Amino acid sequence: MTVKQISVFIENNAGKLKKAINTISSEGINIRALSIADGAEFGILRLILTDNDKAKDVLTKGGFIVRETEVIVIGIPDEPNGLNTLLDVLEGENINLEYVYAFANNKTDDAVVVIKVENYDKALKVLRNHEAKLYDEGDIENL
Repeated sequence: MTVKQISVFIENNAGKLKKAINTISSEGINIRALSIADGAEFGILRLILTDNDKAKDVLTKGGFIVRETEVIVIGIPDEPNGLNTLLDVLEGENINLEYVYAFANNKTDDAVVVIKVENYDKALKVLRNHEAKLYDEGDIENL
């Protein structure tokens, strides 16, 4: 069970992030999570959204380079050591994380973690075996 994440490549210039966010929000698309990775000339804006297809369309028309990536979205206890428990499970099974980001969730007692891994099948099997709370595309709308 994976979720599609949108990655938007943004020039490191004043106003470019705002333009991307305005492009999305003006179409009524809700941002559920975001992360920005900084590079020398470009940043990568990673987004979990309520409507990826529409976002890809409007961002591309707005001149942005957009990619869609599979990620795993996991609910963890919103408490100290909640993330460590998840990381212990993944490390114990030698699952490499390419990147991680998280966001608070006011509709449940969970924090939500987004991970990108090398081997999705292995990671999902391990997470299911440990009864992790996995979110799918349908759940994103309600977070």
